[in-house]
Amino acid sequence: MGVRGAAVLVVLASPGMAHAQPLGTRAGCAAYGGLPEGWGERATAGMVWIEGGELVPGSNAGYPEERPGAPVQLAGFWIDRTEVTNAQFADFVARTGYVTTAERAGQAPVFHIPRRSELGEREYAWWRPVAGASWRHPEGPRSDLRGRANRPVVQVGYEDAQAYARWLGRTLPSEAQWELAARAGRQDGELQRAPRDARHRPLANFWQGEFPVNNTAEDGFVFAAPVGCFPANAFGLHDVVGNVWEWTADPYRASRREAGACSQHAGAGARVLKGGSFLCSPDFCARYRVTARHPQEPEMPAMHVGFRTVRAPGG
Repeated sequence: MGVRGAAVLVVLASPGMAHAQPLGTRAGCAAYGGLPEGWGERATAGMVWIEGGELVPGSNAGYPEERPGAPVQLAGFWIDRTEVTNAQFADFVARTGYVTTAERAGQAPVFHIPRRSELGEREYAWWRPVAGASWRHPEGPRSDLRGRANRPVVQVGYEDAQAYARWLGRTLPSEAQWELAARAGRQDGELQRAPRDARHRPLANFWQGEFPVNNTAEDGFVFAAPVGCFPANAFGLHDVVGNVWEWTADPYRASRREAGACSQHAGAGARVLKGGSFLCSPDFCARYRVTARHPQEPEMPAMHVGFRTVRAPGG
């Protein structure tokens, strides 16, 4: 273990920061140290068991690329209850010396709220490459991880997420596994609308206001929130909608049926992201839905992309 990695572990993942309060409330997520109970002791620490079954992925209510695909039969599996946190990823880095894609590249994309004049100057003017941005410095060199042990790790590429999963004897979820867990047995139309409760209060971290120039932060967060600040779904998973997009193992194809037929072509182009992020808004991408999907180049980390992992029974 290098000195640099050891310092990160001491700051972010000390033994006293293990899970002490239940997640699903603001008090619970604020108190969470970022390491699940049993971390380092149980192979499935921080995970929930998902019974297998048949899934018909997608919906007719979303974008064309989200139309339902062929039925998929899935065996049972374990999946992370929350998105992988900075504390968890720091432990991995400290113990392995791993260097991420963004760190090797020396930069990563960072979101900023643009001036209105910027919007006409270039496409996606709210993104810009920032030298020194990485998982350690999500918004660039002036940012760091102090006070962020319980937030999802971001600025990690597909290769980085895979490396972390392998370290724990896990994998990234397939798109079908991810969606089966995120749906939690539901098929109702509410899954296709912005997640709000009966009083119209946000039930996830997504963009409220005019994107990208005005985020009212009605949900309490401008960027990524600590994991588990919102109620879990019926299977016990937090933040499957909003907060940060999540890598899956599947290559992206515009048609789900094509994706099924080509699922053996690992590493060919973009990968599927699931779940939406804090940048999804009703007037922009509206992908704060469990059936939403988005392509992402595997070598492209970003400050709104993270991941969770899965483990096979007995794995």
